Amino acid sequence: MIKKLIQGIIIGTANIIPGVSGGTMMVAMGIYDKLIHSITHLFSEFKESLKFLAPIFIGVGAALVIVARILEFCFTAFPIQTNLLFVGLIIGSLPFILKHVRHKKTTPGMLVCFVVFFVIVVAMAMMGESEGGSADVSFGLVNVIKLFLVGVVAAATMVIPGVSGSMMLMILGYYNTILECINDTVEALTQFDVAAVMGNMLILVPFGIGVVAGIFLIAKIIEIIFQRAETHAYWAIVGLIVASPIAILWKTDWSGFSIAAIVTGVIAFAAGCAIAWKLGEE
Repeated sequence: MIKKLIQGIIIGTANIIPGVSGGTMMVAMGIYDKLIHSITHLFSEFKESLKFLAPIFIGVGAALVIVARILEFCFTAFPIQTNLLFVGLIIGSLPFILKHVRHKKTTPGMLVCFVVFFVIVVAMAMMGESEGGSADVSFGLVNVIKLFLVGVVAAATMVIPGVSGSMMLMILGYYNTILECINDTVEALTQFDVAAVMGNMLILVPFGIGVVAGIFLIAKIIEIIFQRAETHAYWAIVGLIVASPIAILWKTDWSGFSIAAIVTGVIAFAAGCAIAWKLGEE
């Protein structure tokens, strides 16, 4: 229970950070296959799936509410160390991922999957350097539909290993809007400001419905892909994951570069590797 809660917090934290993939963290911790299965079989295997998913999603929710504020401070005060921690989490996951392709014949098609998805992640990192103008989220039918569709896209990219859902939100211009709306809602709840909460719900509800729909849709597609081309799928994931540290380091603020920052960054990197190894154990 505690382990799954921690895994959920790490996944939620990763999904908040542009350039870091929550799907990558799922693979890193060895729960990706089971998580996809539990989502797609939620109703047919309800009790077992809920037992697995509940603590993970509670952890994700806790990350969105609490960790987002902590991360804001960490990335402002210690950007190098914080990013190297996540790089360590990803690098530390590679042994668990490579076991799915080790001792299997490698074909040109598998290598193409690796290269294509490696390039996708690096290209997204270069495209997502800054967020465009904030999106118009004033209440109206068109904007409700837009928020729903943005939620679908965000959820899909959050589940796919190596692809950053928050980076996609930045590209679409909704990242700051959604994050501020979540933080404002939490603050309004603590102050019992019902009007502010209801106003934010006009944004968060259609977005949230889109997220739920997107998770179920992409999970089913991924399950079908794994059933029909499992080894190709894992080579694509390896490409996504190998590219992820490049994407993270590309977006790191190196203005605070110093010997002390590098030494503490290496320690953070080692800690990330150790955490990935521990959480990835069966």
